Amino acid sequence: MAQLYCYVPDKTADLFRQKAKQAQFSTSKYLALLVKNEIAEEWPENYFDLFGSWEGDPIERPKQGNFENRLDLD
Repeated sequence: MAQLYCYVPDKTADLFRQKAKQAQFSTSKYLALLVKNEIAEEWPENYFDLFGSWEGDPIERPKQGNFENRLDLD
């Protein structure tokens, strides 16, 4: 497995360590997960299960105004 190295400010590293701990991952595993998700060329698992799950009021598009007529480009 390849190893990648990067440098970040101390404050950023501290915040990253906190986020990894909250997610119950080591910093290395958490970073690998973030990189994998960032470069993935597919939808996240269960992404499409969310469609149709809206439980609030129906979403309505407001009336559209009148648009100006412009000259055609030739």
